[in-house]
Amino acid sequence: MLGHDNVPVPVAFVLSSFDPGGTERQMIELIRRLDRKRWQVHLVCFRASGAWYERAAEAAESVATFPIASFLGPEIGVQLRRFARWCRDQRIAVVHTGQLHSNIFGLPGAALARVPVRVADRRMLKANKPPMQLAVQRVAYAFAHKVVANSLAAAARLKAEGVPARKIAVITNGVDCDRFTRVPSRWSARRVVMVANLRPEKGHDVLIAAAVSVLRRFPDATFDIIGDGPEMESLKMMARDRAVDHAVTFYGHREDVPELLAEGGMLVLPSRSEALPNAVLEAMAARLPVVASDVGGVGELIVNGRTGWLVPAGDAAALAERICGLMADPGLAGAFGVAGRAAIDARYTFERMVGAFDRLYETELRRRCPVFRWHAAAA
Repeated sequence: MLGHDNVPVPVAFVLSSFDPGGTERQMIELIRRLDRKRWQVHLVCFRASGAWYERAAEAAESVATFPIASFLGPEIGVQLRRFARWCRDQRIAVVHTGQLHSNIFGLPGAALARVPVRVADRRMLKANKPPMQLAVQRVAYAFAHKVVANSLAAAARLKAEGVPARKIAVITNGVDCDRFTRVPSRWSARRVVMVANLRPEKGHDVLIAAAVSVLRRFPDATFDIIGDGPEMESLKMMARDRAVDHAVTFYGHREDVPELLAEGGMLVLPSRSEALPNAVLEAMAARLPVVASDVGGVGELIVNGRTGWLVPAGDAAALAERICGLMADPGLAGAFGVAGRAAIDARYTFERMVGAFDRLYETELRRRCPVFRWHAAAA
């Protein structure tokens, strides 16, 4: 029976990937930081692999694996029934899914098990999704009691895709501010940093195009591209073709992002689509000014002209102009950085994010389980 006094409530997180990414970071931090006096955290996945798997698994009470080679094969039905039985055996009270495939699997499976509270996440605003993907995702969301958007822009997209407004909640991403402390002796006003997986929607090509103009005005400018992905070789070739490869460094995936940000003069994110980018949150926490595309929820983070500059997506000339402006005016860049850190401290800490999910779970449990008796540890 749910809600025995002083017994943590079982909650299961369903993740389909542990590869480095913004969604994965936010979900894993939520898993790690939930109050264990209130919540007994279980991890559900399709395979026990990925760069960040151990980080998530070591924070969980248990890990359950349900291998699925293809969502089109007969095994999906078998694994859904296994998952439903597991939920009943573990007496799971809350299931929280965080990615497309985990939504498709975890929400119907939890409904089959009659899990009292089912929560889905929406942390991406990728443009031009195939109609079939949208249709399947809409069906999955139908099994959720709440779909959590990480920005107002993501919430608006959910409504446009047919998710009822009553189901949508907005809980913004968080950041660990203590990890991001500027080291003034290593600071360089002319070092441009970009942190993003190397995918077309992130706009690395726009930055490389802008670098041509920036280097004409500031020949000593450098561009640090942090992240890995399928576009690595084509972007390196583009840098060579544009004759800027001497100033562009591709770091690949790095875990020491705070240290690399500490060396930078600004963060640039010329994405074509975003929800609420972790890279911008982390740069603001590191007191870096930001130049980013005005897409998705980016404008909810950056106050144009106060914490950074917003530019039209795909506009390399506008991007170059704002980069050069910050290089030419270190005082303005510093003021943007101070204002950005203040905004993060006020609204975007992990403590605030985790507290919001804690309250959401409890509110939904009380609403959907009239006999639910909250344990004394909640007091």
